[in-house]
Amino acid sequence: LNLLDWNASNVLGVALGDSIYLWNASDGSIQQLMQMDKEGEHVTSLSWVQEGNYMAVGTSDNKVQIWDVEKLKQVRCMSGHRARVGALAWNGPLLSSGGRDSVIMHHDVRVAEHKIGTLRGHAQEVCGLKWSPSGTQLASGGNDNILNIWDDRYASSSNATTETSLFRCDQHQAAVKALAWCPWQRNLLASGGGTADRTIRFWNSTNGVCLNSVDTQSQVCALQWSKHDKELVSSHGFSHNQLILWKYPSMVKVAELTGHTSRVLHMAQSPDGTTIATAAADETLRFWRILSGGDASK
Repeated sequence: LNLLDWNASNVLGVALGDSIYLWNASDGSIQQLMQMDKEGEHVTSLSWVQEGNYMAVGTSDNKVQIWDVEKLKQVRCMSGHRARVGALAWNGPLLSSGGRDSVIMHHDVRVAEHKIGTLRGHAQEVCGLKWSPSGTQLASGGNDNILNIWDDRYASSSNATTETSLFRCDQHQAAVKALAWCPWQRNLLASGGGTADRTIRFWNSTNGVCLNSVDTQSQVCALQWSKHDKELVSSHGFSHNQLILWKYPSMVKVAELTGHTSRVLHMAQSPDGTTIATAAADETLRFWRILSGGDASK
């Protein structure tokens, strides 16, 4: 599940049960975007389009919805998955969705026949999904402990389906939910493993080589690179439920931050790069001003 995302217009989207709320960080106002129609259904993922006022929403009834946030109106509902949709990632007008059915689908949200590609490289739920900043590679993490890096080879197959990723990385010993592409170093991907693994791994996505691995001593739930400094933030579960700020590439701990009382499942970064928002299983949202923001904050 991926229930927190902060957009370029400084609005934080938060999913709580069957609803999504929008918190405007500039003026503090809160709006409800949507609520699921049927009882017992809930939001399982959300993701802002890179530019503009659209949000993609994955649901427990296997759908991917597109919402116009300015009008507070649903503009599309796309089916195709056979189980809940727990991961979403945009690449321009292309939206990729990952399901508990272990399938990744590419949707072109501009056209009626939206489904333009299918990736089958996981045996269990797809729990992490992130496009590289260049838009040429897609990283996916699964509950099957596999990290896949995909290119566009699906487009040249006869039915736009591929079972072969560019690189299949099996070094993690637990689910791979935490994924983050480095914004200032091309082809650098960080991934984090669950309770039985506890490691952050760094990958060169041009050759699939693991560059480094760090044992964090607790479940890695999410990762965020600093936009302006050579730093990385990880959020954790069992046993300390903490955030750790790391220097890269030395992986020296700059700070360890505690406060949440249960695992810190979701992280999002403010558009100015100064603040990390976290949402934990203790149902609290916390804000940590721990990054420099580069020249913007001076």
